[in-house]
Amino acid sequence: MINTNLILNVYKNRSLKSPLSTQMLYGEKFKIIKKFKKFLKIKTLYDNYIGYVRIKKFKKNFTPTHKISCLSAILYSKPNIKFKLNKKISFCSFVEIKNKNNNYLNFDKYWINKNDVVPIKKTGLLFSKIKIFKNIGYKWGGNSFKGIDCSALVQIFYKFNNKFCPRDSKDQMKYFRKNVKLNKMKKNNLIFWKGHVAICLSNKYLIHAYGPKKKVVVMNIKKTINEIKKNSNLKVKFIKNESNYR
Repeated sequence: MINTNLILNVYKNRSLKSPLSTQMLYGEKFKIIKKFKKFLKIKTLYDNYIGYVRIKKFKKNFTPTHKISCLSAILYSKPNIKFKLNKKISFCSFVEIKNKNNNYLNFDKYWINKNDVVPIKKTGLLFSKIKIFKNIGYKWGGNSFKGIDCSALVQIFYKFNNKFCPRDSKDQMKYFRKNVKLNKMKKNNLIFWKGHVAICLSNKYLIHAYGPKKKVVVMNIKKTINEIKKNSNLKVKFIKNESNYR
């Protein structure tokens, strides 16, 4: 099955009051494990994440041709700026373009500006666009412009570049194999604490979805390490080379 909701919450249990496990973006594939009256137990096919979603309309057949390349793209009901909807689709959503009209592309019942998408096979430098998430709110289980957590901030850029990455930081820590020394860290290395991960922008600065700041922030690496040690009594467990994985 394919999710055709712009953002779909995946819960830990069969309740809307249950903690959020993750979110599925438009175009994400999943398998139904079991059906209930109001919920489905599902497994996402990208990362084998298991959780529960409300029963909604989904598609069975879907061949994505493009992916959203900006933080959030405005949707239109017709290929004209006058028909702007109060809806947006998030970065790394996968869409199947059916029609074109000047600067607009059509998928499903929506139109989108052609500058907001790139072909599905297009890749680039792994974290080159990561600063588009700067100041986006921190949301446990989130992975969209409406809110994101630390491990999703890492995963979504692997997914955008057609690579695999686990969903949770504890699994990412195991997945990336090559350790880097603190004084040897460089751009794009991943810094792991227990339950947290950050991405190096250089050997001096990092970016992370940081709960205490309630948003995605750029911070000095040394100051961040000292702050997390002081406030949470957590030391850096590993620094990983982002290109070395299983």
